[in-house]
Parts: sequence; C-alpha cells; structure tokens
Amino acid sequence: MNSLSADDREGFAAFLLRLRGKGTVSKALIAAIEATPRRSFISGHFHDLAWSERTLPIECGETIEGADLQAAVIAALAIEPTSRVLEIGTGSGYTAAVMSRLAARVVTIDRYKTLTEQARQRFDALGISNAIARQADGATGLAGEGPFDRIVAWVAFDSLPRFLLEQLSSGGSVVAPIGPEEGEQIVAKLTKVGSRFEREDIGVVRFQPPVAGVASVI
Repeated sequence: MNSLSADDREGFAAFLLRLRGKGTVSKALIAAIEATPRRSFISGHFHDLAWSERTLPIECGETIEGADLQAAVIAALAIEPTSRVLEIGTGSGYTAAVMSRLAARVVTIDRYKTLTEQARQRFDALGISNAIARQADGATGLAGEGPFDRIVAWVAFDSLPRFLLEQLSSGGSVVAPIGPEEGEQIVAKLTKVGSRFEREDIGVVRFQPPVAGVASVI
C-alpha cells in the first residue's frame, strides 16, 4: 500500500535516490517505508523535512533521526518475516512501525510514557497490531521477554553491550552505537555465532547514552 501524499512524493523520491547511491536497499524495506506515513510521526512544523537527513525534535526533548540513518540501520538488521525484534528508544514510533511490516513482532521500549502512548495511538491508527510499545528501562534491554532475533538501540553504549548479546537468539543480531558519551560513536552490527559474535561497523553517529529508569511524570 502506498501511503505517500502528493506533498511527500518529491521528498521520498530524493530520499530513494540517496539510498540507492549508498548501496543496495531491499525492495521489502522500500515497500515498508513507502507504506508508513512518515509525516504522521513528526510535528507539522517539520513536515517539509520529513524525508531529509536531518535529526528533528519530537516530544519529551527527544529527537527522530534522519530518514537515511533510520533506513540504513533497519537495512543492517536484515529483518526476516519470522523475526522477533526489540527496539530500545521508541521515539515517535516510526522505526517500529516500519519494522513491523518486515517482522513477526516488534517490542519497542522507551523511558517516557508520553512517547509510548503516542506510538500506540499511531500504531492503532495505521492498523498495526504486531508492534507493542511499552514504557520500560532500556538501559538493560528486556531480558524477561527474550530471546530476540534482532535488537536495535537508538542510544549509545560506552562499551560492548554484552547484556544485549545475551538477550539474542542464536544467529541473531544487535545494531547499536558504541563509543564514548562525549564525541562520536560507531554504529556496529554484532551477530551472535555460537558463544562468540561477529562485528560489522556501519557508520558514525553522535547519540546520547541510555538513562537508567523510567520517567516518573512525562
């Protein structure tokens, strides 16, 4: 299903050209992105920038990453139709909505109640039933509900997040930024192979570290 409005089409076309210039993107991912109305997940003040590479502000002082980075991270996950996915950092819910069109189930967690409630409302409005938004402490993953086949984190860890690797199924992958709190981090894909893991570096970002606990008010 194509959910693009007339105003969206030009920006989406430019976005696709950028993606294809950076490498091969699967038809399934493009279809999932095209079927998910990005403007519904960002403030009306920024609709003209919906398909840009810019990070945009959302509620609770948080941000939604640029369309190109989100697509690159989801592509790196190589989600399969049977995959159970954990997302740390719901944000607006956009990436969970896209991933829900590729996976069997997506559990997305955020420390802010406002963001999880808004994500649920957006999922309901789009008829998405296999994405579950929950307020939870993402600093430790979601061990009680694993193992997961794919885990993605939109927060940076100062060292290898072994606790996330422990929540993976055999052959599963984590994509997360790793590096110092101040400065740049490397977005790494860590694939579990037996008792070890293989690492592939994807790109460079500047993300915030996870904040322990959940927000008590917002």
